Amino acid sequence: MFRGKRGDLIKLIRHDGQGACLFAKKLERGRFIWPISQGEPVSLTAGQLGYLLKCIDWRAPIRTQRPELAG
Repeated sequence: MFRGKRGDLIKLIRHDGQGACLFAKKLERGRFIWPISQGEPVSLTAGQLGYLLKCIDWRAPIRTQRPELAG
């Protein structure tokens, strides 16, 4: 998983054995809560990843941003 410089874009690469898939999510407002690292990889549990993708602070599960429009 990679995060953009502004913190409002994340990209996730997943390999399923046959090929790779790229998923991207960009926020209209706000930023993703990103783990602090000292230049080394950070591991997240499946639950923490789910919170991150739903824009919920995975350190204290409270919704940080609600979408205004659904399309």
